[in-house]
Amino acid sequence: MTHPLHQAFRQLLTDHGITATHGVDLMRLIRMLANAYDVLLEAQMRDENLSIPRWRLLMHLYAAELSGEGAVSPTQLSHFQNVSKNTISALLRSLEEDGLIERELDPEDRRQFRIRLSAAGRELISRSTPRHVRYLNELVADLEPDEIGRLQTLLEKLHASLARRGHLPARYGLGETEKVGQPTPVPVHQET
Repeated sequence: MTHPLHQAFRQLLTDHGITATHGVDLMRLIRMLANAYDVLLEAQMRDENLSIPRWRLLMHLYAAELSGEGAVSPTQLSHFQNVSKNTISALLRSLEEDGLIERELDPEDRRQFRIRLSAAGRELISRSTPRHVRYLNELVADLEPDEIGRLQTLLEKLHASLARRGHLPARYGLGETEKVGQPTPVPVHQET
């Protein structure tokens, strides 16, 4: 039996001549998937006092360090995380209190700070990230490699469509290395 709210929603759409709901259906499924990923990954990271935003920020700093960029401004980090300056400040404060990052004055603008990983943050990312990635790979182990490739291609195409048709700012678009139709190669399932 259909839920009364679903029936009311369908009636509203029918009253306005709308019969296709694929946009809403896709959004609902993607939100369900994102929520499931968040719940599962947050539980996986709990023992290390990590959250997904903390891990992503530390990973960004790790990548910046490896690429030779070094320290990063809080503004760059807020854009990367897609959060407000207040939110990034609170996140940075907690990471600094935990000894995972260090702040330094920007040599070109002494009013600004630059953020870099501390030795403890570098060690945490180096130790924990392989385990988290293995876990994420395990979560999709029921899919065949060609299914994962097709799904990645379709999701990238959907993302590009949202960015283009929704007129999203560039920071929401695909990065230069993320080209639609070129999914990340998926290795054959292996026991680890």
